[in-house]
Amino acid sequence: MLLSNRTPPVLTMIRYTSPSKIKSMATDRTTATSPQRRPMSAFEARVSLVLALASQASYQSQRRKFLFDLANETTKYLFPKRSGSRDLEEALMAVPDLETLKYKVSSRKEGYEIRELEPYFVAETTMSGETGFDFYGASQSFNVLADYLFGKNTMKEKMEMTTPVITRKTQPVMTKEGKWQMSFVIPSKYGANLPLPKDPTVRVEEVPGRVVAVVAFSGFVTDEEVKQRELKLRNALKKDPEFRVKDSASVEVAQYNPPFTLPFTRRNEIALEVERKEE
Repeated sequence: MLLSNRTPPVLTMIRYTSPSKIKSMATDRTTATSPQRRPMSAFEARVSLVLALASQASYQSQRRKFLFDLANETTKYLFPKRSGSRDLEEALMAVPDLETLKYKVSSRKEGYEIRELEPYFVAETTMSGETGFDFYGASQSFNVLADYLFGKNTMKEKMEMTTPVITRKTQPVMTKEGKWQMSFVIPSKYGANLPLPKDPTVRVEEVPGRVVAVVAFSGFVTDEEVKQRELKLRNALKKDPEFRVKDSASVEVAQYNPPFTLPFTRRNEIALEVERKEE
């Protein structure tokens, strides 16, 4: 029988440490590495309390202002103004109590009226759709102009909403079809010193004073409705003894109400620029 020359293995003894001692060692290590918190003095406690109360008061003040502004803006839509009416349809129309265009009614005709508009400024953008009143194109243009009005401008100024939202078609150039434009009226308090848009698709322009023939109607605006109303107004103006449609005039559509307004209370207007007939 052969005996191995290898050295027999050496048994290593492992010291047993009880769980309670391990916990005690961990506690000692944590105590050694963590700095002791200094108790807060009476003065520091008072300062901390004052700052907390000031922060709470500021939050409550901002909250009250937000609720007041929200209530004020909501009231403008819940309790709208009503214009002078010519018939039952117009009597039911209402517009939000917001700043609007300034004008004087020089005469009332059968089915329309002649207005003398004062100059005003608009923020304008070209609509993406081929028509003026398709939902996607109108919504996209509205949002672009709303961004400018509510702070996306060089002064980061949040301006108030106005009425109406104006949609017009430009005159065709050479063989190119005219484009639809959407405009927001800029609050008059800014005058010519108004914030400039950051979005290059938004333009700020001054609209000069002019004379227009206007027809009001209710309901939701469609391209077909605009065509019919424009044709009817042009035909009526051919019989007008004082005014005629300017050669360069293109139709403008003014919408005064937010989307959630009931159709029969909505106020829309078709306008054409006119001039006095030569005697």
